[in-house]
Amino acid sequence: MSTHYKAEYIWIDGALPTAKLRSKTKIVEHGQELTIWGFDGSSTNQATGHQSDCVLKPVFTCPDPIRGGDDILVLCEVLLTDMTPHPSNTRAALVETAKKYAAQEMWFGIEQEYTFFDGIRPLGWPDNGFPAPQFGYYCGVGADEVFGRQIVEEHMDACMMANLKLAGINAEVMPAQWEFQVGPLDPVAVSDQLWMMRWLLYRIAEEHGVSATLSPKPVKGDWNGAGAHTNFSTKAMRESFDVCVQAAKALGEEHALHIANYGAGIEERLTGKHETCSVKEYKFGVSDRGASVRIPWQVAVDKKGYIEDRRPCANVDPYVVTRLITETVCSRL
Repeated sequence: MSTHYKAEYIWIDGALPTAKLRSKTKIVEHGQELTIWGFDGSSTNQATGHQSDCVLKPVFTCPDPIRGGDDILVLCEVLLTDMTPHPSNTRAALVETAKKYAAQEMWFGIEQEYTFFDGIRPLGWPDNGFPAPQFGYYCGVGADEVFGRQIVEEHMDACMMANLKLAGINAEVMPAQWEFQVGPLDPVAVSDQLWMMRWLLYRIAEEHGVSATLSPKPVKGDWNGAGAHTNFSTKAMRESFDVCVQAAKALGEEHALHIANYGAGIEERLTGKHETCSVKEYKFGVSDRGASVRIPWQVAVDKKGYIEDRRPCANVDPYVVTRLITETVCSRL
């Protein structure tokens, strides 16, 4: 039996306008606590070359389903060398907001859409031209309708082996586009686990020579974009439909702020077509997938539950979207 195990330290870099995931492996002795670690921030847009050291602080761990055994995945916050949060560290602000409104018991579930690419074209698309128009791909079956299922299945199994709260998967409207759902969890946990699931997706797709992109509009033209629909509720919303409506109205009061922080390229996706509301408009409605915020029909029937913010893009930072929704809604309820 080995006296050591592998810990894959994973962090979010400083790439703009959309951050990327980075990771490296630390060999740890059994019985030894995980420690802070360093990295070259000048190579991740998080430091200058003459003062390049940044600090990795472990904040969430889970079993490593790829390496197996005793090996683990370690999600980290990035700190400056004085142990304060790095400017690129959006998790620290969310932690404070979550603490501030903890009494309202906010829960989140995030639907992460993504698109598989084989080189410069979506996986399974013809070398010249386009596949058949959108219709049979959503939750489809068959080699002519669905591309990348093996990777999706492996990713689903990996998330379950890692004890992450994956809620489900499905093929999406555009061919080569898929979705997984995480939650319900509190704001910090759902964000940590979404980042971990993203890392696992990239890592598993890598084994197949395929890339997974979170671009909000991966193919121009008459094709669906990719979002990160964010479902949420407070304790009061889970008990009252009227409070759900109040939450939807509250989001409208800060529409511009949320749009500015819901992912780069959002104006390409929120056009008013392809199951979106225009980026320039805010509206909510029951069972309306063309609204900014949808109140599920079952919530209207039950007179309690949750609502869905359909504006966040696939490339949104979950620490940011959960913080903004928590602050906007909880400060008004």
